[in-house]
Amino acid sequence: MAKAVKRKKGALTRGKLDITFLSFVLILMTIGLVMLFSASYAYSYEYYGNSYKFISRQALFAVAGVIIMLVVSKIDYHHLKKFAWLIFFGVIAMLGILLVLPPMVSGMDVKRWIAIGPITFQPSELAKFAIVLLFASLIASNQKKMREFKFIAVLVAILGITCGLIVLEPHLSATILVFCLGIVLLIVGGLPKRYIFGGVGLGVGGVILLVVTGAIGYASDRIKYWLDPWLDPSGAGFQTIQSLLAIGSGGILGRGIGQSRQKYLWVPEPHNDFIFSIVCEELGLIGAIVIIVLFCLLVWRGFLIAMRSPDKFGALLSIGLTFQVGLQAMLNIWVVTNTIPNTGISLPFFSYGGTSLLILLAEMGVVLSVSRSANVEKT
Repeated sequence: MAKAVKRKKGALTRGKLDITFLSFVLILMTIGLVMLFSASYAYSYEYYGNSYKFISRQALFAVAGVIIMLVVSKIDYHHLKKFAWLIFFGVIAMLGILLVLPPMVSGMDVKRWIAIGPITFQPSELAKFAIVLLFASLIASNQKKMREFKFIAVLVAILGITCGLIVLEPHLSATILVFCLGIVLLIVGGLPKRYIFGGVGLGVGGVILLVVTGAIGYASDRIKYWLDPWLDPSGAGFQTIQSLLAIGSGGILGRGIGQSRQKYLWVPEPHNDFIFSIVCEELGLIGAIVIIVLFCLLVWRGFLIAMRSPDKFGALLSIGLTFQVGLQAMLNIWVVTNTIPNTGISLPFFSYGGTSLLILLAEMGVVLSVSRSANVEKT
């Protein structure tokens, strides 16, 4: 960690934010908006009679999100410690409420969304931030206890309760993300090696046992159609097959922006989880690689901010929030290319979802807040 920049007492911080990290965020968001409009206008017109329905709403949330990101970046991130438990218990309450609410989408036995007036959001999106904030706060404040079994057991219990509530929705991809975030922060925070190997083995063994025994039926079905989507080409395997056709038809250079054929009601809801297949079709392999590199650069810069952070709390916040973006992007791309089973995971900055974009940009604001106290200008 870098030498701390002297901070004045108060809610605001006066340091310079990291322009490089901000640039990567804005570039990814801009490309995401362009690709969202390209991927969504046919679907939007067919089902809503308005080609601009999705992009207009997403653009409004993007503008609001950038404003929120810049405002959050001015707030001293140390003040977030005061709200770590409050945010966590609030998220746990919302996840609990989901279990007693009826499904928002008829015909789908999933409970992932809460509606407040015209706004709908997934508490699991907030759960990612809640875990990062709470773990960063507890680990930074109790560094000497990271070798004590009792303290580690408390952190594992917190992570287990959160993942347990999310998997009951069911939402496997969010469960994996939250679990990985917690494990990464534990490891970075100083978890002894004997607990690392034991915990990873126990976690992998548990997932395998649940899937093999059919305890998570929907997950085992997805594995079956992942291995061979042609078992049900017009049903469970349809989305994967159409995604692979879109990727393959893009070739090296792509068909060009706006020229996708698969978005014309072949790839189901192309503006959501499978938007990367449309990206590959229109921008080709070269364009897909550029976007992957941009995500890698964003994560690299976030980790660099963490390394230069003046304290453990800021370092853990930056690592957790940027790792979340990188891991989510990687899992989404793996799903779209059928490298792993379809888990219903969105692509950050690209997939449609206004409240998700707001939360994501606010999280990036926290990383920028840490950067104001970190010496990264000369790196």
